[in-house]
Amino acid sequence: MLDDAGRPPGLLVLAGDGIGPEITAATLAVLRAAAARAGVALDLEERAIGFRALEAEGTTIPEAVVEAAGAADGIILGPVSHNAYPPREAGGLNPSGELRKRLKLFANIRPVVTPPGVRPATGTPLDLVIYRENTEGFYADRNLHLGPGEIMPTEDMVLSFRRVTRGACLAIARAAFAAARARKERGVGPGRVTAVHKANVLRFGDGLFLDCVREVARTYPEIALEEILVDAMCAHLVRRPASFDVIVTTNMYGDILSDLATELAGSIGLAASLNAGEAAAMAQAQHGSAPDIAGRDLANPASLIGSTAMLFDWLAERRGDARLVQVAALIRAGLAEALRAPETRTRDLGGTLGTAGFAAGIAGRIAAMG
Repeated sequence: MLDDAGRPPGLLVLAGDGIGPEITAATLAVLRAAAARAGVALDLEERAIGFRALEAEGTTIPEAVVEAAGAADGIILGPVSHNAYPPREAGGLNPSGELRKRLKLFANIRPVVTPPGVRPATGTPLDLVIYRENTEGFYADRNLHLGPGEIMPTEDMVLSFRRVTRGACLAIARAAFAAARARKERGVGPGRVTAVHKANVLRFGDGLFLDCVREVARTYPEIALEEILVDAMCAHLVRRPASFDVIVTTNMYGDILSDLATELAGSIGLAASLNAGEAAAMAQAQHGSAPDIAGRDLANPASLIGSTAMLFDWLAERRGDARLVQVAALIRAGLAEALRAPETRTRDLGGTLGTAGFAAGIAGRIAAMG
């Protein structure tokens, strides 16, 4: 627990590219309403990343921004258009990958929950959470100490390297089992962890991952462990999504499975996501920057709003401050009420509201809560 009682949480806000500035502004409107209702002061610092930073400073994430992120209590990161950036040597770094690696945000936590009033794709409401290892695997921008994890020996051949370490596997497994225990104690889940892998083919890398998960499982005898191949898991998520509680897996599998699961739950546009480590955490929308609708007041900000609620739960646990729990609860309650009926939703969910109007409606509901 941090000795920060009474000090306003210092948050670094990085709006990003595409729809990032719009959904970040919407998120801050909701956050300010929740903080005011809970009596919590905020210390917000906004910095430029992405194309704005590239034009101004020659890099998509200046070193001063990384330093500010390390000093902040938490980070709110809007989506970035990293696929459109120039090469790394020309300043085109992925801000999300850089921050995950540099701040040791080893856990990407993605709740998969069907909100009241939203119809899930399978007809079955979902309530599970995916714990995805966040700092290595096949992600070439973060899996080696120096240089990317891909090489091109000839113009017709590319070799991609994956890093899997015992330390990272143990860390994500411990986080997943702790979450399963907490969900069981709250009566949310049955106390089950599903380890997703491909150890029948990737015997060494996924084999090491499974060994680590089994090692941690032995310290949680009250939590059941099941192991499922990643290809089969895609089918099981469609066929029996309600049977899953906590899913733990490596980086690439987790990225793919969480997009599938959240779309099955209702929409990837509603999917919250937190990148967490021992000393830092970053709220981040699960979806991309959608440059085709940028600046048109069409984007659904629900994902980043929900992610910010997760960030305040993390801050509350670190500080032992019940007021921060209240901020998170107010954000979730306001968001849930806005999603309950079509007339108070954004257009992608059958409503009529734009980005700013949707956020204003949530903020108004929060302000009126008893």
